[in-house]
Amino acid sequence: MLLASSCGKVPAQYDYGVFLSVTEDLELLQDYKTVVIDAQFFSAKEISEFKASGHEVFSYINIGSLENWRDYYDEDLTLDEYENWEEERWADVSREEWQEFITDELIPELLDKDIDGFFVDNCDVYYHYPTEDIMVGLTVMMKAMVDTGKKVLINGGDTYLDAYCRSGGKWSDVITGINQETVFSAILWDEDRFGTADPEDHEYFTDYIERYAEQGADIYLLEYTTDENLIKEIDAYCKEKGFTYYVSDSLELTFG
Repeated sequence: MLLASSCGKVPAQYDYGVFLSVTEDLELLQDYKTVVIDAQFFSAKEISEFKASGHEVFSYINIGSLENWRDYYDEDLTLDEYENWEEERWADVSREEWQEFITDELIPELLDKDIDGFFVDNCDVYYHYPTEDIMVGLTVMMKAMVDTGKKVLINGGDTYLDAYCRSGGKWSDVITGINQETVFSAILWDEDRFGTADPEDHEYFTDYIERYAEQGADIYLLEYTTDENLIKEIDAYCKEKGFTYYVSDSLELTFG
């Protein structure tokens, strides 16, 4: 996916990359036009300088679970363990304390880093706890991000987004786009390896992203594989649909 040169700047080689384990030296990511990082690990100066060379920067923000290594971790605000991720617990997003922390502290803190948008994780908490209170809590935080005027990508969260729209909400109230993982690939947790998506899952997720794409949502795919044939299939699909994708060989989303 080579990009055309513009304004005399050296073009990035790839459209998109997700690098949540990169916590220093953004120059490592120069080959990527749009990157997702955890902006809490970088200064506004570092991000601004990186953007000045022609890059777009999304920051990871986790609103549906809490990692125990974050300085704001509070187990009293959690619901239960997060399967396959020992360092995380599902957040009780119905709690006003959590909502206010996200909207009044974390979002402004990330905006001060000069980011272009938010990459929002773990709205799948609604899949595990499909209650009205959980939906309302997620919606409060998602709307707060959209109201900043920045781009807002929901990573997963299909059950929440569909339920919100069925209840009468507009997708554009809570997102500008979707980042969907494992549309073509699969994470085989029990075997500690990557595989190919189950046909039913593949059909479900392609239907999901294409429905919102037709309504104007930006679509990004995040796949986990080293299978060259599968990568070619992903590339062909995204070129046909006008979607953007990143293929990682690491579940930790490292670089190199």
